Amino acid sequence: MQIIQDPLEMQQIALAVRAAGKRIGVVPTMGFLHAGHLSLVRLARERTDVVILTLFVNPTQFGPKEDLAKYPRDFERDAAQCRVAGVDLLFAPEAGAMYAPDASVYVTEEKLSRGLCGASRPGHFRGVCTVVAKLFNLCLPHVAVFGAKDAQQLRVLRRMTRDLNFPIEIVAGPIIREPDGLAMSSRNVYLSADERQQALVLQSALGEAERLFRAGERAAAPLKTAMEHLIAQAPAAKIDYIEIVDDDSLEPVATLEKPALIALAVFVGKTRLIDNVVLR
Repeated sequence: MQIIQDPLEMQQIALAVRAAGKRIGVVPTMGFLHAGHLSLVRLARERTDVVILTLFVNPTQFGPKEDLAKYPRDFERDAAQCRVAGVDLLFAPEAGAMYAPDASVYVTEEKLSRGLCGASRPGHFRGVCTVVAKLFNLCLPHVAVFGAKDAQQLRVLRRMTRDLNFPIEIVAGPIIREPDGLAMSSRNVYLSADERQQALVLQSALGEAERLFRAGERAAAPLKTAMEHLIAQAPAAKIDYIEIVDDDSLEPVATLEKPALIALAVFVGKTRLIDNVVLR
């Protein structure tokens, strides 16, 4: 596995790979890898000849009061996992190499990013779209793989790829969960033992909404109320949002007549966790 830090070198290697007629898959990450990330690598490997994993804690998607400085990092551990997973190229640039001191161009999606995490984290998706567009231009992939846990991000990036005519296939990897149901996340490491147990309320709430839906409930309000009631039973949990939206437009729905995304963000202690389910 080759480790690359310089963006220009990454782009030159990608151009050479393409010139050799090989297909490139990219898995963008912020590091502190877990089994969920590695499942995305497998999806990329199945579809392409050369797999690039990007490891970059992107400063432009963090707000001033968010966890950029303390976001978990362990480069040697991540690199070891990449080698075992069969990553060909690990692209790990520094922030100063990715953003010029006077950088003034950003990519903004203006519809799908308005609600959900976009409402509670202003500017977040401007940073996400900008860095992913840059990674696309540097890694020149045929396929890019993103996890379904970040449901809004996945849909925003699909829209960006379509609207800006990137010749890239966006592949969604399923949510990978711990044996007890908690969605895998790099931020899970922040949780104390008690908070870790209470965090299971996210999956329990989604499961209850899914159970009610399967039993015939189609009104969004009772589903949301049932989820709020369950989460309230965990003393360390504080709801950021619970939203039931159209799976395509991400507009709120009152009645589930088409595929709907139930997305939630909950603070467990000081740790903000997200999870979701699509009801069809």
